[in-house]
Amino acid sequence: MPSANLAKQAAEHKPLPTPHGDFYNIVDTLSADERVILDKVRAFMETKVAPIINKYWVADAFPFELIEPLKKLDIGGIGDAYSYKLRGMLIMEMCRIDASFATFYGVHTGLAMGSIAVLGSEEQKQKWLPTMARLEKIGCFGLTEPLVGSGTGGGLTTTAKRDGDNWVLNGQKKWIGNAPWCDISIIWARDVADNQVKGFIVENETTPGFSVEKIENKMALKVVQNGMITMQDCRIPEENRLQNANSFRDTAHVLRLTRSGVGWMATGVQMGAYEAALKYAQERLQFGKPIAAFQMMQDLIARMLANVTACQSMMLRLSEIEDENKLLDQHASLAKAFTTARMRETVAWAREICGANGIIVDNNVGRLFADAEALYSYEGTFQMQNLIVGKAVSGFSAFV
Repeated sequence: MPSANLAKQAAEHKPLPTPHGDFYNIVDTLSADERVILDKVRAFMETKVAPIINKYWVADAFPFELIEPLKKLDIGGIGDAYSYKLRGMLIMEMCRIDASFATFYGVHTGLAMGSIAVLGSEEQKQKWLPTMARLEKIGCFGLTEPLVGSGTGGGLTTTAKRDGDNWVLNGQKKWIGNAPWCDISIIWARDVADNQVKGFIVENETTPGFSVEKIENKMALKVVQNGMITMQDCRIPEENRLQNANSFRDTAHVLRLTRSGVGWMATGVQMGAYEAALKYAQERLQFGKPIAAFQMMQDLIARMLANVTACQSMMLRLSEIEDENKLLDQHASLAKAFTTARMRETVAWAREICGANGIIVDNNVGRLFADAEALYSYEGTFQMQNLIVGKAVSGFSAFV
Protein backbone atom coordinates (compact mmCIF):
# COMPACT_ATOMS: atom_id res chain seq x y z
CA MET A 1 0.00 0.00 0.00
CA PRO A 2 2.75 2.54 0.81
CA SER A 3 4.42 1.78 -2.52
CA ALA A 4 1.10 2.37 -4.32
CA ASN A 5 0.76 5.78 -2.65
CA LEU A 6 4.32 6.68 -3.65
CA ALA A 7 3.62 5.67 -7.24
CA LYS A 8 0.45 7.77 -7.22
CA GLN A 9 2.28 10.80 -5.84
CA ALA A 10 5.07 10.39 -8.41
CA ALA A 11 2.51 10.21 -11.20
CA GLU A 12 0.76 13.32 -9.92
CA HIS A 13 4.03 15.29 -9.91
CA LYS A 14 5.47 14.15 -13.23
CA PRO A 15 6.12 16.96 -15.72
CA LEU A 16 3.09 17.91 -17.77
CA PRO A 17 3.24 17.59 -21.55
CA THR A 18 4.37 20.77 -23.28
CA PRO A 19 1.57 22.13 -25.51
CA HIS A 20 2.42 21.12 -29.06
CA GLY A 21 0.16 21.97 -31.97
CA ASP A 22 1.71 19.60 -34.53
CA PHE A 23 0.13 16.37 -33.27
CA TYR A 24 0.82 14.41 -36.47
CA ASN A 25 4.32 15.91 -36.88
CA ILE A 26 3.79 17.32 -40.35
CA VAL A 27 7.07 19.24 -40.09
CA ASP A 28 8.82 15.87 -40.35
CA THR A 29 7.84 15.82 -44.04
CA LEU A 30 10.29 18.66 -44.72
CA SER A 31 13.82 18.05 -45.91
CA ALA A 32 16.68 18.65 -43.49
CA ASP A 33 17.57 21.94 -45.21
CA GLU A 34 13.96 23.11 -45.11
CA ARG A 35 13.68 22.19 -41.44
CA VAL A 36 16.66 24.42 -40.63
CA ILE A 37 14.85 27.36 -42.22
CA LEU A 38 11.60 26.58 -40.42
CA ASP A 39 13.37 26.30 -37.07
CA LYS A 40 15.09 29.63 -37.71
CA VAL A 41 11.75 31.33 -38.35
CA ARG A 42 10.18 29.70 -35.27
CA ALA A 43 13.04 30.99 -33.12
CA PHE A 44 12.64 34.49 -34.59
CA MET A 45 8.91 34.51 -33.91
CA GLU A 46 9.31 33.22 -30.36
CA THR A 47 12.26 35.39 -29.31
CA LYS A 48 11.75 38.59 -31.31
CA VAL A 49 8.05 38.88 -32.10
CA ALA A 50 6.24 37.20 -29.20
CA PRO A 51 7.72 39.39 -26.42
CA ILE A 52 6.58 42.67 -28.01
CA ILE A 53 3.63 41.95 -30.28
CA ASN A 54 0.85 42.44 -27.72
CA LYS A 55 2.12 45.94 -26.98
CA TYR A 56 2.04 46.87 -30.66
CA TRP A 57 -1.34 45.20 -31.19
CA VAL A 58 -2.92 47.25 -28.41
CA ALA A 59 -1.28 50.42 -29.74
CA ASP A 60 -2.49 49.73 -33.30
CA ALA A 61 1.11 50.18 -34.47
CA PHE A 62 3.62 48.29 -36.60
CA PRO A 63 6.89 47.03 -35.02
CA PHE A 64 9.39 48.54 -37.43
CA GLU A 65 12.16 47.40 -35.09
CA LEU A 66 11.60 43.88 -36.43
CA ILE A 67 12.43 44.69 -40.06
CA GLU A 68 16.20 44.49 -39.64
CA PRO A 69 16.12 41.15 -37.75
CA LEU A 70 13.70 39.84 -40.39
CA LYS A 71 16.13 40.80 -43.15
CA LYS A 72 18.78 38.62 -41.52
CA LEU A 73 16.55 35.57 -41.88
CA ASP A 74 16.89 35.94 -45.68
CA ILE A 75 13.40 34.61 -46.41
CA GLY A 76 12.12 37.50 -48.53
CA GLY A 77 12.78 35.64 -51.76
CA ILE A 78 12.31 32.11 -50.51
CA GLY A 79 9.59 31.36 -53.04
CA ASP A 80 12.16 31.18 -55.83
CA ALA A 81 14.06 28.26 -54.34
CA TYR A 82 11.87 26.24 -51.97
CA SER A 83 8.70 24.19 -52.01
CA TYR A 84 5.17 25.42 -51.44
CA LYS A 85 5.14 23.08 -48.46
CA LEU A 86 7.97 24.98 -46.79
CA ARG A 87 6.47 28.35 -47.70
CA GLY A 88 3.17 27.29 -46.20
CA MET A 89 4.72 26.05 -42.99
CA LEU A 90 6.68 29.29 -42.62
CA ILE A 91 3.40 31.21 -42.73
CA MET A 92 1.86 28.72 -40.31
CA GLU A 93 4.74 29.26 -37.87
CA MET A 94 4.38 33.02 -38.13
CA CYS A 95 0.64 32.89 -37.49
CA ARG A 96 1.15 30.58 -34.55
CA ILE A 97 2.62 33.66 -32.84
CA ASP A 98 0.94 36.54 -34.67
CA ALA A 99 -1.33 36.75 -37.70
CA SER A 100 -0.69 40.46 -38.24
CA PHE A 101 3.05 40.08 -38.73
CA ALA A 102 2.42 37.10 -41.01
CA THR A 103 -0.06 39.20 -43.01
CA PHE A 104 2.52 41.94 -43.50
CA TYR A 105 4.99 39.32 -44.74
CA GLY A 106 2.40 37.55 -46.90
CA VAL A 107 1.13 40.73 -48.55
CA HIS A 108 4.70 41.72 -49.42
CA THR A 109 6.13 38.38 -50.55
CA GLY A 110 2.95 36.74 -51.80
CA LEU A 111 0.69 39.38 -53.28
CA ALA A 112 3.07 42.20 -54.22
CA MET A 113 6.15 40.19 -55.19
CA GLY A 114 3.96 37.39 -56.50
CA SER A 115 2.20 39.74 -58.92
CA ILE A 116 5.52 40.83 -60.39
CA ALA A 117 6.96 37.31 -60.41
CA VAL A 118 3.92 35.81 -62.15
CA LEU A 119 2.77 38.68 -64.37
CA GLY A 120 5.76 40.98 -64.81
CA SER A 121 8.21 41.10 -67.71
CA GLU A 122 11.77 39.87 -67.27
CA GLU A 123 12.91 43.47 -67.02
CA GLN A 124 10.36 44.18 -64.28
CA LYS A 125 11.37 41.08 -62.36
CA GLN A 126 15.03 42.03 -62.48
CA LYS A 127 14.31 45.62 -61.47
CA TRP A 128 11.98 45.02 -58.53
CA LEU A 129 12.23 41.52 -57.10
CA PRO A 130 15.82 41.51 -55.78
CA THR A 131 15.35 44.67 -53.70
CA MET A 132 11.96 43.46 -52.49
CA ALA A 133 13.42 40.08 -51.57
CA ARG A 134 16.01 41.89 -49.44
CA LEU A 135 13.14 43.88 -47.82
CA GLU A 136 14.74 47.11 -49.00
CA LYS A 137 11.46 47.93 -50.76
CA ILE A 138 8.15 46.83 -49.24
CA GLY A 139 5.03 46.31 -51.33
CA CYS A 140 1.25 46.18 -51.05
CA PHE A 141 -1.59 44.90 -53.24
CA GLY A 142 -4.40 47.26 -54.20
CA LEU A 143 -7.45 45.37 -55.43
CA THR A 144 -10.35 45.86 -52.98
CA GLU A 145 -12.26 49.15 -53.23
CA PRO A 146 -14.54 51.06 -50.84
CA LEU A 147 -17.66 49.80 -52.64
CA VAL A 148 -16.26 46.68 -54.31
CA GLY A 149 -15.07 43.59 -52.42
CA SER A 150 -16.28 40.20 -53.62
CA GLY A 151 -17.30 41.72 -56.95
CA THR A 152 -13.86 42.88 -58.05
CA GLY A 153 -13.84 40.51 -61.01
CA GLY A 154 -16.49 42.47 -62.86
CA GLY A 155 -17.01 45.63 -60.87
CA LEU A 156 -13.73 47.51 -60.43
CA THR A 157 -14.33 51.27 -60.48
CA THR A 158 -10.69 52.33 -60.51
CA THR A 159 -9.85 53.27 -64.09
CA ALA A 160 -6.71 53.30 -66.22
CA LYS A 161 -6.52 55.37 -69.40
CA ARG A 162 -3.63 55.17 -71.86
CA ASP A 163 -2.07 58.53 -72.68
CA GLY A 164 0.95 58.14 -74.92
CA ASP A 165 3.71 56.38 -72.99
CA ASN A 166 1.80 56.78 -69.73
CA TRP A 167 -1.34 55.52 -68.02
CA VAL A 168 -3.59 57.78 -65.96
CA LEU A 169 -5.10 56.10 -62.89
CA ASN A 170 -8.14 57.37 -60.99
CA GLY A 171 -9.99 55.71 -58.12
CA GLN A 172 -9.70 54.41 -54.58
CA LYS A 173 -8.57 51.20 -52.88
CA LYS A 174 -9.51 50.19 -49.33
CA TRP A 175 -8.22 47.76 -46.72
CA ILE A 176 -4.80 47.65 -48.34
CA GLY A 177 -2.31 46.11 -45.93
CA ASN A 178 1.11 47.84 -45.66
CA ALA A 179 -0.19 50.78 -47.74
CA PRO A 180 0.33 53.60 -45.20
CA TRP A 181 4.09 53.09 -45.12
CA CYS A 182 5.26 50.83 -47.95
CA ASP A 183 7.23 51.79 -51.06
CA ILE A 184 5.45 50.04 -53.92
CA SER A 185 1.78 49.41 -54.65
CA ILE A 186 0.44 46.87 -57.12
CA ILE A 187 -2.71 48.62 -58.33
CA TRP A 188 -5.44 46.91 -60.32
CA ALA A 189 -7.57 49.10 -62.57
CA ARG A 190 -10.01 48.73 -65.43
CA ASP A 191 -8.70 49.87 -68.79
CA VAL A 192 -11.32 52.23 -70.22
CA ALA A 193 -10.36 51.22 -73.77
CA ASP A 194 -11.06 47.49 -73.58
CA ASN A 195 -12.78 47.17 -70.17
CA GLN A 196 -10.14 44.65 -69.03
CA VAL A 197 -8.36 44.67 -65.66
CA LYS A 198 -4.69 45.67 -65.84
CA GLY A 199 -1.99 45.77 -63.17
CA PHE A 200 0.41 48.61 -62.41
CA ILE A 201 3.51 49.03 -60.26
CA VAL A 202 3.08 52.38 -58.51
CA GLU A 203 5.95 54.05 -56.65
CA ASN A 204 4.14 55.61 -53.73
CA GLU A 205 6.45 58.46 -52.73
CA THR A 206 7.25 59.76 -56.20
CA THR A 207 3.82 59.54 -57.87
CA PRO A 208 1.87 62.83 -57.81
CA GLY A 209 -1.81 62.39 -56.99
CA PHE A 210 -1.20 59.22 -54.97
CA SER A 211 -2.17 59.44 -51.28
CA VAL A 212 -2.88 56.99 -48.44
CA GLU A 213 -4.98 57.42 -45.30
CA LYS A 214 -4.52 54.90 -42.50
CA ILE A 215 -7.69 53.03 -41.50
CA GLU A 216 -8.24 53.46 -37.77
CA ASN A 217 -10.22 51.67 -35.04
CA LYS A 218 -9.89 48.10 -36.29
CA MET A 219 -10.74 45.18 -34.02
CA ALA A 220 -8.57 42.64 -35.85
CA LEU A 221 -5.06 42.47 -37.30
CA LYS A 222 -4.31 45.74 -35.55
CA VAL A 223 -0.56 45.46 -36.15
CA VAL A 224 -1.10 45.46 -39.91
CA GLN A 225 -1.40 49.02 -41.12
CA ASN A 226 -4.30 49.11 -43.59
CA GLY A 227 -4.87 52.07 -45.82
CA MET A 228 -7.35 53.82 -48.03
CA ILE A 229 -5.51 54.69 -51.25
CA THR A 230 -6.74 57.60 -53.35
CA MET A 231 -5.47 58.19 -56.88
CA GLN A 232 -6.19 61.41 -58.70
CA ASP A 233 -4.77 61.53 -62.22
CA CYS A 234 -1.75 59.44 -61.25
CA ARG A 235 0.53 59.12 -64.27
CA ILE A 236 2.22 55.73 -64.47
CA PRO A 237 4.76 54.94 -67.20
CA GLU A 238 4.02 52.05 -69.55
CA GLU A 239 7.17 50.35 -68.27
CA ASN A 240 5.42 50.05 -64.89
CA ARG A 241 2.40 48.25 -66.30
CA LEU A 242 2.56 44.54 -65.51
CA GLN A 243 3.19 43.29 -69.01
CA ASN A 244 1.44 39.95 -68.62
CA ALA A 245 -1.63 41.18 -66.71
CA ASN A 246 -4.31 41.63 -69.35
CA SER A 247 -7.53 40.54 -67.62
CA PHE A 248 -8.96 39.68 -64.21
CA ARG A 249 -8.18 36.07 -65.03
CA ASP A 250 -4.52 36.98 -64.58
CA THR A 251 -5.25 38.72 -61.28
CA ALA A 252 -7.11 35.61 -60.12
CA HIS A 253 -4.03 33.51 -60.84
CA VAL A 254 -2.11 35.46 -58.19
CA LEU A 255 -5.03 35.21 -55.77
CA ARG A 256 -5.24 31.45 -56.24
CA LEU A 257 -1.65 31.08 -55.08
CA THR A 258 -2.00 33.38 -52.09
CA ARG A 259 -5.42 32.00 -51.10
CA SER A 260 -3.75 28.73 -50.20
CA GLY A 261 -1.45 30.79 -47.99
CA VAL A 262 -4.47 32.00 -46.04
CA GLY A 263 -5.30 28.36 -45.35
CA TRP A 264 -1.87 27.96 -43.77
CA MET A 265 -2.43 31.20 -41.83
CA ALA A 266 -5.75 29.97 -40.43
CA THR A 267 -4.04 26.74 -39.43
CA GLY A 268 -1.27 28.63 -37.65
CA VAL A 269 -3.71 30.82 -35.75
CA GLN A 270 -5.41 27.66 -34.49
CA MET A 271 -2.07 26.21 -33.40
CA GLY A 272 -1.30 29.33 -31.39
CA ALA A 273 -4.74 29.46 -29.79
CA TYR A 274 -4.68 25.74 -28.96
CA GLU A 275 -1.23 25.88 -27.39
CA ALA A 276 -2.00 29.01 -25.37
CA ALA A 277 -5.34 27.67 -24.13
CA LEU A 278 -3.86 24.29 -23.20
CA LYS A 279 -1.04 25.96 -21.25
CA TYR A 280 -3.60 28.09 -19.45
CA ALA A 281 -5.73 25.05 -18.64
CA GLN A 282 -2.72 23.20 -17.23
CA GLU A 283 -1.92 26.09 -14.88
CA ARG A 284 -5.31 27.53 -13.96
CA LEU A 285 -6.62 26.08 -10.67
CA GLN A 286 -10.28 25.74 -9.80
CA PHE A 287 -11.86 23.51 -7.14
CA GLY A 288 -8.41 22.47 -6.05
CA LYS A 289 -6.98 21.22 -9.35
CA PRO A 290 -6.01 22.44 -12.81
CA ILE A 291 -9.00 22.96 -15.08
CA ALA A 292 -7.29 20.71 -17.68
CA ALA A 293 -8.13 17.81 -15.36
CA PHE A 294 -11.88 18.28 -15.87
CA GLN A 295 -13.77 16.27 -18.48
CA MET A 296 -15.50 19.19 -20.16
CA MET A 297 -12.19 21.03 -20.58
CA GLN A 298 -10.57 17.95 -22.07
CA ASP A 299 -13.45 17.67 -24.53
CA LEU A 300 -12.75 21.20 -25.78
CA ILE A 301 -9.01 20.55 -25.89
CA ALA A 302 -9.52 17.43 -28.00
CA ARG A 303 -11.93 19.25 -30.33
CA MET A 304 -9.39 22.03 -30.87
CA LEU A 305 -6.61 19.57 -31.59
CA ALA A 306 -8.79 17.71 -34.08
CA ASN A 307 -9.49 20.94 -35.96
CA VAL A 308 -5.82 21.89 -36.03
CA THR A 309 -4.74 18.45 -37.21
CA ALA A 310 -7.43 18.23 -39.90
CA CYS A 311 -6.41 21.61 -41.27
CA GLN A 312 -2.71 20.73 -41.21
CA SER A 313 -3.42 17.51 -43.10
CA MET A 314 -5.51 19.32 -45.71
CA MET A 315 -2.88 22.01 -46.20
CA LEU A 316 -0.09 19.47 -46.45
CA ARG A 317 -1.89 17.73 -49.32
CA LEU A 318 -2.72 21.08 -50.94
CA SER A 319 0.95 22.03 -50.90
CA GLU A 320 1.78 18.77 -52.66
CA ILE A 321 -0.75 19.66 -55.37
CA GLU A 322 0.89 23.09 -55.70
CA ASP A 323 4.36 21.59 -55.92
CA GLU A 324 3.06 19.33 -58.71
CA ASN A 325 1.80 22.48 -60.50
CA LYS A 326 -1.75 21.11 -60.46
CA LEU A 327 -3.43 23.70 -58.23
CA LEU A 328 -6.88 24.82 -59.39
CA ASP A 329 -9.11 27.59 -58.05
CA GLN A 330 -11.45 25.10 -56.41
CA HIS A 331 -8.57 23.40 -54.57
CA ALA A 332 -7.47 26.67 -52.97
CA SER A 333 -11.04 27.78 -52.30
CA LEU A 334 -12.03 24.59 -50.48
CA ALA A 335 -8.97 24.87 -48.26
CA LYS A 336 -9.49 28.55 -47.51
CA ALA A 337 -13.16 28.04 -46.63
CA PHE A 338 -12.61 24.93 -44.50
CA THR A 339 -9.59 26.11 -42.53
CA THR A 340 -11.01 29.52 -41.71
CA ALA A 341 -14.33 28.02 -40.59
CA ARG A 342 -12.52 25.55 -38.34
CA MET A 343 -10.31 28.39 -37.11
CA ARG A 344 -13.38 30.28 -35.90
CA GLU A 345 -14.41 27.26 -33.85
CA THR A 346 -10.95 26.67 -32.45
CA VAL A 347 -10.28 30.23 -31.29
CA ALA A 348 -13.76 30.40 -29.76
CA TRP A 349 -13.10 27.24 -27.75
CA ALA A 350 -9.71 28.61 -26.70
CA ARG A 351 -11.41 31.79 -25.52
CA GLU A 352 -13.97 29.70 -23.66
CA ILE A 353 -11.29 27.69 -21.85
CA CYS A 354 -9.61 30.91 -20.71
CA GLY A 355 -12.84 32.38 -19.37
CA ALA A 356 -12.63 36.08 -18.58
CA ASN A 357 -8.88 35.98 -19.18
CA GLY A 358 -9.65 35.07 -22.77
CA ILE A 359 -10.81 38.57 -23.65
CA ILE A 360 -7.50 40.26 -22.82
CA VAL A 361 -4.34 40.08 -24.89
CA ASP A 362 -1.98 39.10 -22.07
CA ASN A 363 -2.15 35.35 -22.74
CA ASN A 364 -2.45 35.86 -26.54
CA VAL A 365 -5.79 34.08 -26.92
CA GLY A 366 -7.81 37.31 -27.05
CA ARG A 367 -5.60 38.68 -29.84
CA LEU A 368 -5.77 35.48 -31.88
CA PHE A 369 -9.54 35.32 -31.32
CA ALA A 370 -9.99 38.83 -32.76
CA ASP A 371 -7.53 38.39 -35.62
CA ALA A 372 -9.32 35.26 -36.80
CA GLU A 373 -12.28 37.36 -37.93
CA ALA A 374 -10.16 39.17 -40.50
CA LEU A 375 -8.70 35.96 -41.91
CA TYR A 376 -12.21 34.53 -42.23
CA SER A 377 -13.15 37.34 -44.63
CA TYR A 378 -10.09 38.41 -46.60
CA GLU A 379 -8.84 36.76 -49.81
CA GLY A 380 -12.47 35.90 -50.59
CA THR A 381 -15.35 35.27 -48.19
CA PHE A 382 -16.49 31.84 -47.03
CA GLN A 383 -19.56 32.06 -49.28
CA MET A 384 -17.57 33.05 -52.38
CA GLN A 385 -15.15 30.17 -51.87
CA ASN A 386 -18.04 27.73 -51.63
CA LEU A 387 -19.54 29.06 -54.86
CA ILE A 388 -16.22 28.44 -56.62
CA VAL A 389 -16.15 24.88 -55.28
CA GLY A 390 -19.83 24.34 -56.02
CA LYS A 391 -19.41 25.43 -59.64
CA ALA A 392 -16.42 23.12 -60.11
CA VAL A 393 -18.06 19.98 -58.74
CA SER A 394 -21.64 20.50 -59.98
CA GLY A 395 -21.02 22.02 -63.37
CA PHE A 396 -23.43 24.89 -62.65
CA SER A 397 -22.49 28.48 -61.86
CA ALA A 398 -24.52 30.06 -59.08
CA PHE A 399 -22.77 33.42 -59.33
CA VAL A 400 -25.03 36.38 -60.04
